[in-house]
Amino acid sequence: MKSVFDVAAELGATVAPPDAIASAEADIFAPCALGGVLDDRAVQELRAEIVAGAANNQLLEPRHGDALAARGVLYVPDVVANAGGVLSGGADLFGWSRAEVERRVHAIHDTVLLVLEMAKADGAPPHVAAERLAERRLRDRAAAG
Repeated sequence: MKSVFDVAAELGATVAPPDAIASAEADIFAPCALGGVLDDRAVQELRAEIVAGAANNQLLEPRHGDALAARGVLYVPDVVANAGGVLSGGADLFGWSRAEVERRVHAIHDTVLLVLEMAKADGAPPHVAAERLAERRLRDRAAAG
């Protein structure tokens, strides 16, 4: 098995210690497998222009999403970006076919665009727009019976 140092050498990448990852020079910061990484320090030190990862609860507190927006960092909310895992459970829970799961996973792209459009239109950070969209969809489902 290759170490992180072996892979970095192959790719011409640099290995950063965990406490320096947020301040690393990068286009995209992708928190994965560890929540709460976007805290006061990380938001302040972040050099990437986009945050989009697969970790749950990336924001330590909702105010950190507000801080990202204030800094002009595009944040793709975790509840949208990593919805594929939940959707893949639909095969077991609802008997969805592989094709249905794939269709729904591919639709995440459109949901991300919708959330970002809503955020821009409402002048709200993306995490707030994602919550509003989720609430609207739940209300619509409840009303439909």
